[in-house]
Amino acid sequence: MIKIGMIVGDRYEILEKIGTGGMSDVYKAKCHKLNRLVAVKVLKQEFSENANFVSKFRIEAQAAAGLMHPNIVNVYDVGEENGIHYIVMELVEGITLKRYIEKKARLSYKEAVSIAIQVSMGIEAAHNNHIIHRDIKPQNIIISREGKVKVTDFGIAKAATSNTITSNVMGSVHYTSPEQARGGYSDEKSDIYSLGITLFEMLTGKVPFNGETTVAIAIKHIQEEIPSPKEFVPEIPASVEAIVLKCCHKSPDRRYQNMRELLADLKRSLMYPEADFVVQNGPDMDQNTRAISEQEVAHIKRKTAYREQFVERPKDTMRLRRDTSELYTDEEYDENEMVDDEDEYDYDPKMERITTLMAVLAGLIICGIVLFLLLRVFDVFGNDNSKDPHDPIIKTEETSGHDSSKGNQTESSIPKEDMAEMPYIIGWNINDAMTVMSNRKLNPELEYEDSDQFPVDTVIDTELKAGEMVPEGTVVKLIISSGNGVRVADTRGKTREDAETTLLNQGLVIEWEESFSDGVPAGVVISQSPVAETSVEKGSTVRVVVSQGSSSNTIMVPNIIGYDESAATKILTDAGLAIRSVSAVNHSQIAKGLVCYQSYSQGSYVAPGTLMEIHISLGPATYRYNGSITAPSVLEAPDYSFGMNVNIVITTEAGQEIYNTTVASFPQPVNFYGVPSPAAIVTFNYTVTVDGEEQQKSFTRKLQFTKE
Repeated sequence: MIKIGMIVGDRYEILEKIGTGGMSDVYKAKCHKLNRLVAVKVLKQEFSENANFVSKFRIEAQAAAGLMHPNIVNVYDVGEENGIHYIVMELVEGITLKRYIEKKARLSYKEAVSIAIQVSMGIEAAHNNHIIHRDIKPQNIIISREGKVKVTDFGIAKAATSNTITSNVMGSVHYTSPEQARGGYSDEKSDIYSLGITLFEMLTGKVPFNGETTVAIAIKHIQEEIPSPKEFVPEIPASVEAIVLKCCHKSPDRRYQNMRELLADLKRSLMYPEADFVVQNGPDMDQNTRAISEQEVAHIKRKTAYREQFVERPKDTMRLRRDTSELYTDEEYDENEMVDDEDEYDYDPKMERITTLMAVLAGLIICGIVLFLLLRVFDVFGNDNSKDPHDPIIKTEETSGHDSSKGNQTESSIPKEDMAEMPYIIGWNINDAMTVMSNRKLNPELEYEDSDQFPVDTVIDTELKAGEMVPEGTVVKLIISSGNGVRVADTRGKTREDAETTLLNQGLVIEWEESFSDGVPAGVVISQSPVAETSVEKGSTVRVVVSQGSSSNTIMVPNIIGYDESAATKILTDAGLAIRSVSAVNHSQIAKGLVCYQSYSQGSYVAPGTLMEIHISLGPATYRYNGSITAPSVLEAPDYSFGMNVNIVITTEAGQEIYNTTVASFPQPVNFYGVPSPAAIVTFNYTVTVDGEEQQKSFTRKLQFTKE
């Protein structure tokens, strides 16, 4: 049983309960070993006795612990103590995306897409580690006070294997994919569907499917097409609408096939919101071969016969007679029979005119493109003399140092097949851009710059212009956005002081951790996370592990919790340790005068002579209140009249009733001492008469106490 103030794992002091879920409760805690605040997720008591749940809980915790990404709530530790199974996670101060949407009613498309990009990057990192979240929803997305978006609660995620994964519908039904609702196979595309529903809610302020029961909502996910978000908010750009609809296809094969594809389109939508670049997968894309129906066969035959009749053919083309197996030429073809065939195959003159017009337009466009290419190839505008003789792209015989006796040749000394054309990649993700460059046999050289306009790892500019021809293998500089952030410096092998100076100069927050190492001297950095050259925003936290030296010359810290100060001092002195400072604090679990905190946990190893900080309990904190209760205001009780009898009940946050009286006049003086709670709720109850009937009315206020 978890209680406020207890120590879990000899290092995590439980401070307060901050949330609850289907399988677990979440507490805010302090890690006394690293002196930082963390979140401790504890498996609920009713599941702790179930071996299957416990096994699942541990497996999922170990899988999530392998993830380390700026857009994921990181897992630090997992353990079990006296039947309590827990996971220690990063504590993110902020609000859930669900609360954020409720506060703003709906988000602008730019804000919604920006949040979706950060969520997608976190999910992509999980997918790259073969972990599927299966419960993507606004409640599991946290926006920190600094604006950082993090995906949390991988509580029902499982490590994906090559085997088929069958899972129950465990995610929230408003965001669950059709395959999850059926209880079938779930993969990365299930997370993409749930993210699409989340993006829909960010854009419109509501979920696409609703109903009176969870079963009714699940059936809608399976059977009904998702409405367009533009039906609710017409100003949503076309590209964003297309992204939502593609994410939320019923068939997984028609959705984005991975988070990388989705990320690319989300980033493009910020730069070209009304562009038509979202590729909608066909209904049979990436599916197995299927049998063609009799109706489709008949339809193909009709279309084929129609084309044979009306598409122009050479004079000697042979036809098969309809009534016999004899062949005849076009000259022998009976015009009346052609008219009969036209009626038989439902010839539509209007459709033919449209088709003809489209064919003419397509021909004109093709002719224009061919003419443009011919003009460029033969340079009919006479621009040859404008070429720079020192241009490295086209080398003439004259500029390449050949004997002038060979004549002034104007052809390139490099064969055309050995030239490469620079592609247009501005605004592309770095991975996509490098793939295209590699296919063109060009070598990219990356240079990073801060940018407020381009997302992280997006191409800002290129050294060569799009369409420029250069020799294959040419090194081309690409300017890449590092967002508003920085590239994390490499601190491995540096002293703690040097590492601190380097990271602080980059505007980063440092989270120190110490570890013994036989190969790294004391005070030198062993590792860091994120690793060097990772792009992060300024203000992000970097976890740095510093060596404590070899573990052979260390002392195990004894337990002094529950001892008085003199006894604790003797225990530490006998162990070869010393006390740095002693302070008195309130503590609800440890009796007054006893040690309630030690800066190094029992069982940890430290160097001889290490100084420790200890806290002495003052017992539970108490509070007082000296003031008065004022009369109900017009906003609180518009139907209240002066002189009415009002019943006043004051209850502490812990549920203890400390005041109950009925008065007819205000203000009402009250005085409280020794109250164990810092605040209380004041409930006002009164009766009004409406149309001859008495009605009970009530409202509440919060009363804040002062610590004694």
